[in-house]
Amino acid sequence: MTEHHLLVQRTARYVTLGPSRNARSVWFVLHGYGQLAAYFLRHFQPLDDGSRLFVAPEALSRFYIQPYTRVGASWMTKEARQAEIDDYLGYLDAVYDRIFAEQDRATTTVTLLGFSQGATTASRWAALGRGRFDRLICWAGDLAHDLDLDAHGPALPPLTIVAGTDDEYIPPDRLAEVEARLQRHGLAYDLIRFEGGHRLHADTLLRLAG
Repeated sequence: MTEHHLLVQRTARYVTLGPSRNARSVWFVLHGYGQLAAYFLRHFQPLDDGSRLFVAPEALSRFYIQPYTRVGASWMTKEARQAEIDDYLGYLDAVYDRIFAEQDRATTTVTLLGFSQGATTASRWAALGRGRFDRLICWAGDLAHDLDLDAHGPALPPLTIVAGTDDEYIPPDRLAEVEARLQRHGLAYDLIRFEGGHRLHADTLLRLAG
């Protein structure tokens, strides 16, 4: 058997919250594994004050979640891994270009926030994509493990790591590994903790929004 690859056109979906023009800040927010953009974006409604535009791209691979009454999406799997990374980087760049066809990038601050699997995706996009970001927030997740931080780390925007004290996916030993890796490569970062598990936390979001 011989494996072949073929580029095809498909329809992607993203959801926005806030003004379509003249936003003071734009937030690109990337959901986690098994989530959908519209549901994820609801967490940001308390931050919608008329000056911020929130953009939630939805991952390209949707699937049913048992017992098959709900649909979720995934940014990638280990199958055809590099092709999936290339596909979502191109897709996210296209979303960025679409947004800044209407917004003035020169007068806008841009935040990139990724939650869980979305954090890994966000770190790759910040390092390898065309978008320019003023800060990167990795929430309940880490920079992609295969990202060459010696080559790409210095170009990353200011980094904030957010983790719940009871997050089963980011226990203390895992968080220590995340910090050790950043320190080993000389990358500055802020660490924010909150009481809770593997979820977004409203008060912490408000704190990050300033």
